Amino acid sequence: MHAIALPDKDATRTKLLERFPLFAQLPPARLARVLAESQLLRVPAGSAIFDADQPCRGFPLVLEGAVRVVMNAPSGREILLYRVDPGQGCILSGGCLLGHSDYAARGIAEEDVTLLSLPPAEFQSLLLEHEPFRGFVFGMYGERLAEVMTLVEEVAFRRLDERLAQLLVHRGPVIEATHQKLADELGSVREIVSRLLRSFEQRGWVKLERERVTVLDPKALAALQVKAA
Repeated sequence: MHAIALPDKDATRTKLLERFPLFAQLPPARLARVLAESQLLRVPAGSAIFDADQPCRGFPLVLEGAVRVVMNAPSGREILLYRVDPGQGCILSGGCLLGHSDYAARGIAEEDVTLLSLPPAEFQSLLLEHEPFRGFVFGMYGERLAEVMTLVEEVAFRRLDERLAQLLVHRGPVIEATHQKLADELGSVREIVSRLLRSFEQRGWVKLERERVTVLDPKALAALQVKAA
């Protein structure tokens, strides 16, 4: 991850307001200060934006691309906690800044990412002074907490074949992903996911190709979820 010079301050301002309209409610001088104090960062796909046990150096606002926030087990397995898309901030970063703690998970650029990183002082100041920003941050906390609670429920109580079927129906009809990547999202291992996918293919529900899964019978996959429930 590296900082880049602002190619055009007006263009950066326009992109920020496009993705985060809440900043339009700031006085012009205050918005100019946010842009002056923040870093514009570009992260290539596959690179780490932050890692577990590292200190948090800012609050990232994603302008382009997507970030996967994952936890890794000592065995090397990982599970997807949530994604950060354009127009969103990383709530784990916010928690680290508020609690003065290190990261407990990794943030990985799923594709090329451009983000504006608010320094800790600006993040704290906006939280205190700007109600729309405060509402944005705590609104994200509520959304992410609901997502993580759903994830815990799925991992603890639902069968893997049901969860895989749900993922395929939700992401289909064509999912561009390796079996390893699907396993990472489900918190499982590639061998088990590959075996389930081959079983789905034998039943005529999906078609498997290199780094691609095509859903052929979404109703059958959905019925598997109902039956499992």
